[in-house]
Amino acid sequence: MAMSSILNADDIKKALDAFAVADSFDYKKFFDMVGLKAKSSDDVKKVFTVLDADNSGFIEEEELKYVLKGFAKDGRDLTDKETKAFLRAADKDGDGKIGVEEFTCLVKE
Repeated sequence: MAMSSILNADDIKKALDAFAVADSFDYKKFFDMVGLKAKSSDDVKKVFTVLDADNSGFIEEEELKYVLKGFAKDGRDLTDKETKAFLRAADKDGDGKIGVEEFTCLVKE
């Protein structure tokens, strides 16, 4: 499933452009800019499945690094600092990965 079937392609481009510089990523602003925050929980879960590249049911740290590429192929990789901050914010149970419920809570924050 393409991210553009869930979210507006122009919104995705604007959000990616806004965080094109390394160490500028802010997940709260990003989710708001792409329109994900306003979407239903079902749509947020669809986005989660796109980002869960290995279909494990979790977004692990390695997948999180490439999260912007999940929104568009030309998205940049997150820096280690951004990846770790994102993981810390979402990983409520401390297992080192983000489950679908954790992701949904993070988006709706």
